[in-house]
Amino acid sequence: MTIIMKAEAQKKIRSRVNRINGQINGIGKMIDEDRYCVEILDQIAAARSALDSLGVELLTNHLETCVVGHGGEHEHSCAKPLTEEELLEEVRTTLQRFLK
Repeated sequence: MTIIMKAEAQKKIRSRVNRINGQINGIGKMIDEDRYCVEILDQIAAARSALDSLGVELLTNHLETCVVGHGGEHEHSCAKPLTEEELLEEVRTTLQRFLK
């Protein structure tokens, strides 16, 4: 992954976060407007789905840059210096938290 691709990925992730933030703010506005409960629940479901998609994208990026790219030219600058076993345990723990 080149510097440009990293910047593009970060821009894409930031855009997703901004959209999710807008969805959450919209839910608050719907509550303030005393909107129909099912409409609010639909927006909550959409926000959850958007968060799940963001999580998958971040997890994929982590696997590419911090696990597979560990110790190589594609390694993320913040990657922790871990052994292969420690990397696998980190991924296992992350997946367990993410999939709850």
